[in-house]
Amino acid sequence: MKNNENLRIKAVVWDWNGTMLNDVHICVDSINVMLKKRNIPLLNYHTYRQVFGFPVREYYEKAGFNFHFEPFDIVAVEFIDIYRTHLEKCTLFPETNAVLAQVSEQGLPQYVLSAMEQGLLDSSLIAKGIAHHFRFIAGTGDHYADGKSGSAKRLQKIMDCEPQEVMLIGDTIHDFEVAEEMGWKSILIANGHQSEERLMKTGRPVLSSIALVHKYLNGNYC
Repeated sequence: MKNNENLRIKAVVWDWNGTMLNDVHICVDSINVMLKKRNIPLLNYHTYRQVFGFPVREYYEKAGFNFHFEPFDIVAVEFIDIYRTHLEKCTLFPETNAVLAQVSEQGLPQYVLSAMEQGLLDSSLIAKGIAHHFRFIAGTGDHYADGKSGSAKRLQKIMDCEPQEVMLIGDTIHDFEVAEEMGWKSILIANGHQSEERLMKTGRPVLSSIALVHKYLNGNYC
């Protein structure tokens, strides 16, 4: 089955965490350290993917944190401090390098749009050996992960194409929402931070893994 909406794609924007970087397990481990410390029930892989979302303040509240008793800022920084200690353990999802190379060979410029703090994002992409694939890497100025809308607007200004010619690839409903706000197309991948069931409600194509992205971009996915 041919996918005609991809015929005019002139740029690909990638999310990082949960889309290219397989870090769900360390996010679960990190949040559970914090929950255990506060005597709050722990999350497993399934429950985490049911409650995770943006802005992360709301996710923390769903997980059981009470910001009437402690400031959100303290919780957010504590999470990042724990997450950083585990980050080196993370690997890319299988086929990530191959798919990025295939998209590059196709002549499509690639970008990164992430809610990760810019310095940590840059160092992570360099450490994983894939930074050279991207024309621009757009992170955030802090660790609070409020969302990506502002960064997406800045990114659009430097891309040499119209919004409808951009494809955003991510793993969360927020990625879909940002794409909708920007007038971009989107693909969602279901083995990251949110469940397939949640992603399907957006009405956008949901792929089981990054390995299928190049096939989809070439209009051959069914």
